[in-house]
Amino acid sequence: MGTPQEKRFHGRTRAGIGDVAALAGVAQGTVSNVLNHPDRVSPATRDKVERAMAMLNYVPNQIARSLAVGVSSSVGLVLSDLSNSLFIDIARGAETAVAASGGSLLLANTNSELEREQRCLQMFAQSRITGVMITLNDASHYAAIAKVAPHTTPVVMLNYRADTNHFCSVSVDNELGGYLAARHLIGIGRRRLAFVGGPDELTPVHDRELGFWRAVKEADVAAEVLRPKSVNRADGWHIGVGLADRSPGDRPDAVFAASDLLAAGILQALASRAVKVPEDVAIVGYDNNQAAWDSPVPITTIAQPGEEMGRLGAEMVAEEVRAENGTAHHAHRAQVLQPQVVARESTTRSH
Repeated sequence: MGTPQEKRFHGRTRAGIGDVAALAGVAQGTVSNVLNHPDRVSPATRDKVERAMAMLNYVPNQIARSLAVGVSSSVGLVLSDLSNSLFIDIARGAETAVAASGGSLLLANTNSELEREQRCLQMFAQSRITGVMITLNDASHYAAIAKVAPHTTPVVMLNYRADTNHFCSVSVDNELGGYLAARHLIGIGRRRLAFVGGPDELTPVHDRELGFWRAVKEADVAAEVLRPKSVNRADGWHIGVGLADRSPGDRPDAVFAASDLLAAGILQALASRAVKVPEDVAIVGYDNNQAAWDSPVPITTIAQPGEEMGRLGAEMVAEEVRAENGTAHHAHRAQVLQPQVVARESTTRSH
């Protein structure tokens, strides 16, 4: 017929540690030791407790276990913008790596707001999780985050190259990305280039522009900069309208946009005013997100290895934790990944 404890949990009521202890005939502290420090319990007692757990379908409270042992198996990831598929890729790579080691990934989105970045970082640290990864876009945010980063929890910076005296980081060589974009446009015969990106305070945008100018100077072609307020589709639309209103001889024959959203907005504006892409204006974006591959004219772009960035970041967290436990050596390092050109119809159709 079963014991009272067994009968009680035939419904949906969740068994607690006290119920396991009562059924096994041991103290609650013994059950806690079986969960958190099994080496402290004799095999016979451990077997008795584990059988009670199985009979009651007992599921340990992971938060309570975290408090008992001082740390959880969860890793936090603070993302700048979940509407940007780069950060989705970062999360996917991080989750795969964390799950492979038996942990779980907790996500927070900040919309690139510094106050939210600081709050999320502190919240994760107070939760005693294994470590935190955070994506950043500019130096001012990095400086502010560095001041509040906890000393007791590993913190890894993503999408920003950090000072290795303090943090590990994984970033992408955006200067190279800008160079590759401009070289691609020059390579298909374009001689009047425009860089579209802003604000310049965003480190990735700044670095992409540096690479753009390096290629322009090497090839000795004409170039200009158009500075939108941000890197969204609406900003691209306004830039595109301005370009379409210019005479063909005054208009650039190639555009490198600092994001795929900008590139998509520019393309839409040009198409609405009968300016052909790529025949009249070739366009290259940056990120390789949905805005590029779903565009009416698929957009050539610079792909960033987001999944690899997330995976490496999670591995750095794990390595730092092992070092703190005395099972591995760890030195902070800055891993810089390489972007690559993904050619599509916005540059590859005949001129």
